[in-house]
Amino acid sequence: MRKLQVLFFLVSVYGTFGQNVSSPSKNILLGFKLTSDGKPTYSVNYKTKNIVKESMLGIALKESQSLESDFKIDSISQKTLNEIWHPVLGEQLNIKNNYNEMVVAMTQLSSNRKLNIIFKVFDEGVAFRYEFPKQEKLNYFIISDEKTQFNLTGNHKTFWIPSDYDSQEYSYNETKLSEIDNSKLDMNNGIGVKTILSSFRVQSPLMMKSQDGIYINIFEAAVVNYPIMHLDVDTKTYGLTSNLVPNAIGDKAYLQTPCISPWRTIMISDDARDIVSSKMILNLNEPSKIEDTSWIKPMKYVGIWWEMHVGLSTWDYAGSQNAQNAADGTLKPSGRHGATTKNTKRYIDFASKNGFDGVLVEGWNVGWEDWFGNWKENVFDFTTPYPDFDLKAVTDYAKLKNVKMIMHHETSGSVANYERHLDRAINLMKQYGYPAVKSGYVGRIIPRGEFHDGQTMVNHYNFVAQRMAENKLMLNSHESSRPTGYSRTYPNYIAAEAARGTEFNAWSVGNPPMHETILPFTRLLGGPMDYTPGIFEIKMSHYDLKKTEQVHTTLAKQLALYVTMYSPLQMAADLPENYEKYPDAFQFIKDVAVDWQDSKYLEAEPGDYITVARKAKNSEKWFLGSITDENARITEIKLDFLTPKVKYKAIIYQDGKTADWKNNPINYEIKTMQVTSKSKIKLILASGGGTAISFEPIK
Repeated sequence: MRKLQVLFFLVSVYGTFGQNVSSPSKNILLGFKLTSDGKPTYSVNYKTKNIVKESMLGIALKESQSLESDFKIDSISQKTLNEIWHPVLGEQLNIKNNYNEMVVAMTQLSSNRKLNIIFKVFDEGVAFRYEFPKQEKLNYFIISDEKTQFNLTGNHKTFWIPSDYDSQEYSYNETKLSEIDNSKLDMNNGIGVKTILSSFRVQSPLMMKSQDGIYINIFEAAVVNYPIMHLDVDTKTYGLTSNLVPNAIGDKAYLQTPCISPWRTIMISDDARDIVSSKMILNLNEPSKIEDTSWIKPMKYVGIWWEMHVGLSTWDYAGSQNAQNAADGTLKPSGRHGATTKNTKRYIDFASKNGFDGVLVEGWNVGWEDWFGNWKENVFDFTTPYPDFDLKAVTDYAKLKNVKMIMHHETSGSVANYERHLDRAINLMKQYGYPAVKSGYVGRIIPRGEFHDGQTMVNHYNFVAQRMAENKLMLNSHESSRPTGYSRTYPNYIAAEAARGTEFNAWSVGNPPMHETILPFTRLLGGPMDYTPGIFEIKMSHYDLKKTEQVHTTLAKQLALYVTMYSPLQMAADLPENYEKYPDAFQFIKDVAVDWQDSKYLEAEPGDYITVARKAKNSEKWFLGSITDENARITEIKLDFLTPKVKYKAIIYQDGKTADWKNNPINYEIKTMQVTSKSKIKLILASGGGTAISFEPIK
């Protein structure tokens, strides 16, 4: 279904000019005007309330007159789009794309250069981008800064992580805008590197709530051939200004006309569910460039991964103490290597027995003895296995058991090295039938001086996705820049990490109980996250009595995360033997779907709780996940999302009566009841807890 209406106005204005465009529902109004000196500005209202007061727009150019003022308007055009499109994999079968658009075409009087600003206003927010038309006066150019402002109207409650051009792996802070100050934080980004940047700079997406209950989210969409946007914060005026990640010599972006910037987005609603369920970021990306998508499949997997994080085995074959021997070509086994042929077959057996699609193996290839800390460019070749990992034997065994193997490519930040070896690595995957790869970018980027969030690296991540697509392979990137909806354009980019994941619970202070209630309002707005849930042995003292680290959830919450944290690629991250100790709870992980026909966000409050119900694709089964922060919670849920006049068997996996994320996390209970669409269910969530429910029609 597609509806298109176009209105066109031709004007020639040298002074102040105002023009408005509203959302289809009329709840959001965006105003645009030029100031008396020709500076473009915009403002945003929601239901008559001013959300963004007059804010400047513009681009600063290196060694050239900036595109910030002295503009006249050449024309203004408006149109409406209302369409339905179908994602290859997703939270729902149909996605509505409905907005009103306004394009303002301008010329800078003193330079005769042209700049267009495109606005799209959806029911859940606004988006705008800069467009640089093909023109005689502007061909190749360098952006030194982007001058986009977001001047907010209050001291909102804010969920933020500090600006780090190399990582998003931080716990969220919950403060007022005026209290943002990352100089007081431990800026260790989780890869062993201290980061010192502006004390008043944060990363987007930035989630906020005003004192009168308006939810505001500032983010971006369709970042292609452009750096990631961070935000400078004025804690006194509550103003935000875009901060583009520089390259090694301080430039922000190298462009040639015609070209466009990413979309700058502002989501607004008085209902938090509108934010977390929004598909605006996806809608702002181009449709799929892959014609035949039949090979793009959702996957549920296990793997040799968590055992290294908890210290039972190592990624390296020889041990880091033998790094010099490795360099000399004289590898001596340490006896603690995880990625052995024998161990991999054990995981394959477990996957086959329990109906999992794939097995990931980290540490299979030569190079881990000296992979991090020495800033070496040539560490991995992505094709040479360790002596104790037989690629052919593993592949043959997996085929026999009807299990797919998932490749692992850790680049150690050496991007040029990875690109040099990429085609050979892809050929190896195709030779042995690997359908997907997990890539990693731990450490500082080589070439030195580049950042994970810079234009060069954004282009690299997108290039790898495109190259994988050309070879019908799926991609799951870790330590990459956070996604901005590019999975619509390349749906083989099946998932990414790009946030603080589960592994931090194994060897650090961990992720606080509120962490997973914030991620759906921030990181997951840009695309699926490989969060690696499903940890059953919560306390690390299980492996070493001296350890005090633990996962900051109950076991029941780990089950609920499979529903609340959307990804078509879901890992059962714990060890096989831990699942075998709790087979009744493990049943939910075996049953839960990873690709969905419909999703209903029933309750949501950032930092506090979220409850989601999802219907499995090509099935009548529904699954529900509900999680809370450190506060225990009781709520009642209507089941009106179920098909009317159909009886369902509800299997409820919930926190036990004495459950508590810190003191008694593995206390859970399972009960079964019969329900219909007219039923209600009371959910009882412990501190740091959750509830997971499967609904199956009774025949």
